[in-house]
Amino acid sequence: MNRLKQLRKERGFTQVKMQMLTGIDQSDYSKIESGKRYYTFEQCRRIAIALQTSMDYLAGLTDEKEPYPRINAEIMKNPENASNKN
Repeated sequence: MNRLKQLRKERGFTQVKMQMLTGIDQSDYSKIESGKRYYTFEQCRRIAIALQTSMDYLAGLTDEKEPYPRINAEIMKNPENASNKN
């Protein structure tokens, strides 16, 4: 979890700020960051969005900090229209 703490500090965020951005209680976030607790898929997703990175980076599967391009919110609401957008 050192990667998580390092990225949080690079962004200038406190654990309390992460609580506000992710909805994860600060004490739970602290345990995740120190490796005393694992995060759920949803928590990982929220953290990745808040830190503007990818879930793969948080999991140590890539060294690329930059996030993948996000899916357009409108396409997510109406996936059947995705083919019309291309």
